[in-house]
Amino acid sequence: MSNTAAGDGRATAPTPPIEGRSAARDRRRPTGSGGRRRAAGLTASGAAGALVLAGLVAVGPTATAAPTPDCAAPFPAAELVSGAPVNGLTVSRGTTPQAFTGEVLGVLSDGIGPDLDMIVAELHSPAIDAAGGIWQGMSGSPVYAEDGRLIGAVAYGLAFGSSPVAGITPYEDMQGYLGAAKAAPEVAVGSRMATRIAAETDVTRTEAAQGLRQLPMPMGVGGVDLARARKAVKASGGSELVTADSYRIGRSSGTAAAGMAAVVAGGNVAAVLSHGDITLAGIGTATSVCGNRVVAFGHPLSFTGRARLGLAAADAVYVQEDPLGVPFKVANLGELGGTVTDDRLAGIAGTFGTSPTPAPVRSKVSYDGRSRTGTTQVLDASALGDVTLLAGLANHDRVVDGVIGGSETQSWTITGTRSGSPFRLRYADRYQAAGDVGSVGAFDLATVVATLSSVSNVKLTGVTNDVRVSDNGMRHRVVKIQQRTGGRWVDVTGKTAKVRAGKTLVLRTQLLGSDGHTRSVFREEIPIPKRLKGQTGVATVVGGNSFQDEFYGPTSFASIQKLLQTNLRNDEMELSLVIGGGKTAYERTRTSDVLTRVVVGQKYLRVRVTS
Repeated sequence: MSNTAAGDGRATAPTPPIEGRSAARDRRRPTGSGGRRRAAGLTASGAAGALVLAGLVAVGPTATAAPTPDCAAPFPAAELVSGAPVNGLTVSRGTTPQAFTGEVLGVLSDGIGPDLDMIVAELHSPAIDAAGGIWQGMSGSPVYAEDGRLIGAVAYGLAFGSSPVAGITPYEDMQGYLGAAKAAPEVAVGSRMATRIAAETDVTRTEAAQGLRQLPMPMGVGGVDLARARKAVKASGGSELVTADSYRIGRSSGTAAAGMAAVVAGGNVAAVLSHGDITLAGIGTATSVCGNRVVAFGHPLSFTGRARLGLAAADAVYVQEDPLGVPFKVANLGELGGTVTDDRLAGIAGTFGTSPTPAPVRSKVSYDGRSRTGTTQVLDASALGDVTLLAGLANHDRVVDGVIGGSETQSWTITGTRSGSPFRLRYADRYQAAGDVGSVGAFDLATVVATLSSVSNVKLTGVTNDVRVSDNGMRHRVVKIQQRTGGRWVDVTGKTAKVRAGKTLVLRTQLLGSDGHTRSVFREEIPIPKRLKGQTGVATVVGGNSFQDEFYGPTSFASIQKLLQTNLRNDEMELSLVIGGGKTAYERTRTSDVLTRVVVGQKYLRVRVTS
């Protein structure tokens, strides 16, 4: 569409095109539905839950010292008897493991899974007694028999809340990194075991009968206000990483971070999905270290089987009591010094040394003379969609320093490989909102990244977004379509425009600014072939912002690539003309230049071809 009148014309803000996109496009716009932009299912295969964090997070440099191995020998669960004394190690403050004691209450055959028993024990220590029971973050704490052999890892607690009764995953199963393909979120204790628990502890039989479940593992989220993060992922259609149970975390100085040498049996250990502007991590306890390997948690993180997460140390601040639920550990992440390679039913396992190669997610936001570029290193591909969403929001909030209405331009670049061959996808668009422009503009890129990261032969290597924010939130609306006929312009909006076969249909579209005064006029001339004599059709003019779910449907690399090459931007409008039907239908689609305002609304008219 050519601009032939005064008013807003071509965009002056930098808006680089996507690769391969022609300035003059002639194509059909996919049908969409109105409403909020969404990025449903941002997490491609995220954690069902991660260990609780509620404190500061630091991801320091690569580890300089290796942990001390213990290479514990397993104690067979079949040899345990009721009343057998046990002792163990865990951390409630700092990095040094502290001792606890207890006794075995019994063994639940196949309590976790087929051929995977659960050992039930009552545990005590000054810290456990002060907290009211075992806590979130204690998962993986080693429990030993009197002869020093390793019975297993604390991994489950009573379903109703805080209690000294623990479900223990046998170490003989963890040692081989075994686990059947069946999750075990809750374990029935049975009438006999419930009676024994009630007789030997302060837990009532009714409470015990509710069963044991995996110690809660909400994800720690750092770098963005937690309420805003929850609202964002809810608007996007949900996330398996950021849930209602997630805790807010932050970052502390890397120089004060705990070293990897602190990852010993009974010491803190963390699985890291991302670090930087946005930190997503879980923290628990190491069960045993042998050589360059560690096994921990006693239950899965997200039960992916094979895994590729960062392995880090951590520093416990304290254990927070929770009278309405399970106590939880407050901790800082420390050095990043290895890779979590297994995420199994009986626990997670990792290798000390090199961490996974990260994919950086960078967000540059400029507003009112201020600018900041934030970077998050994403170690787990399944977190890329969530991190892109949260990093964009966090940096936007940091620079704009408030929830404002207005407009913004965005220019994306996504790099990666497809079946080993490198690719680069680029796109630019404009967003406008009366209330929260940062939120409105956050979802499209996150949706594209989430979709690409879930495609099996695609590996993303980086995401960047350049955002320029303005207080001016004016937009344009399509208000009228006129036809040039008989030497004058006639309003044909919603009416019928007549044009002779072999002649040219001359239309112009009028846009009205949201201030009620600013107007723009765009003219288009379309030749009508003689063969269309006597036929009828429809012409439609639509603003780019009228349909807002374009990025929600595509599920493959090819569909995303095509969408980025052909999508109608929010600050463009499109004229579509269809005359006749079937295979002989005459179709023409014209797109305007990029404007300096978001365009909304649509109008149509009927077209009749005369002789």
